[in-house]
Amino acid sequence: MPNQQLIDGSIDIDASPATVWAVVSDLRTMGERSPQCRRMFILGKQVGLGTRTFNINRQGWKRWPTNAKVVAFEPERRLAFQILENRTIWTYELEPTATGTRLTESRTTPRGVAAVSNFATDKILGGTEQFESDLKDGIRHTLEQVKAAAEAA
Repeated sequence: MPNQQLIDGSIDIDASPATVWAVVSDLRTMGERSPQCRRMFILGKQVGLGTRTFNINRQGWKRWPTNAKVVAFEPERRLAFQILENRTIWTYELEPTATGTRLTESRTTPRGVAAVSNFATDKILGGTEQFESDLKDGIRHTLEQVKAAAEAA
């Protein structure tokens, strides 16, 4: 049975869904918000369903590339991209609130994580438990950065 590990976090933002969406959907600026995904290069002119990206990731001195495909694109509601190498899906969901927007970021593995990724995580990136703990911390950091950018807009 595939590991369907969910890692997620949410934050309330004092900004409209349109403002939060403008920040979240600008994948070119992901490196300014995420401690692990340092750059996302958009392959094409606009982000939309089916858009592909080339990404540079970092953990300490270690660097590795990944490729992603946008698998959900619902303006002001939901953006998701799948990392092609390991099959994980990263999702941003926006929910209007009385004071602005609740933003949830999650990483799911509905088809399990690719064996090569599990091997690399265990042998190079400190093991699955530590790596997933780092991802949880990274989600919290990313959400805080999105909040700051959206509230300053």
